[in-house]
Amino acid sequence: MIEINNKHGKVIYTYDDADLHFADLSDADLIEADLRGADLRGADLSDAYLSGANLSDAKLRGADLSGADLFGVDLRGADLSGADLFGTNLSGAELSGADLFGVDLRGADLSGADLRHAVLCNADLRHAFLCNADLSDANLRGANVLAVKLSSGQREDFISALGCVVTE
Repeated sequence: MIEINNKHGKVIYTYDDADLHFADLSDADLIEADLRGADLRGADLSDAYLSGANLSDAKLRGADLSGADLFGVDLRGADLSGADLFGTNLSGAELSGADLFGVDLRGADLSGADLRHAVLCNADLRHAFLCNADLSDANLRGANVLAVKLSSGQREDFISALGCVVTE
């Protein structure tokens, strides 16, 4: 049995397997938790502390992760389609191959994140920080990128991810 505590140490959830869809884990302390392949579809993880957690191949479709601390989290191959990541700290996160279709990433910090081969089609990235993020072979077609913050040297990968071709 695994217990999940909030930041004050109070047990807020116990489970025997990785089926946590629609669970209320808001404000939970899940720092460095091993949730590989967990079913967290529709779960409320708003304001949760997940830095360093392993969520590779997790199912997070439609989950609420707004305001969560996901610093350095492993989300390789995770399904985050339709999730709410508004204002989330994803700096240094591993998101290669993740499905972020239609995700709300407004104001999120993705600086230094690995987004190689990630699908961000139709994502809302307004005012997101993408400084030093690796966008190699990422797909941003249809994404709203108004006022996205980039570091110098990212222009080519960013334009390519948007599906655009620049001719001089």
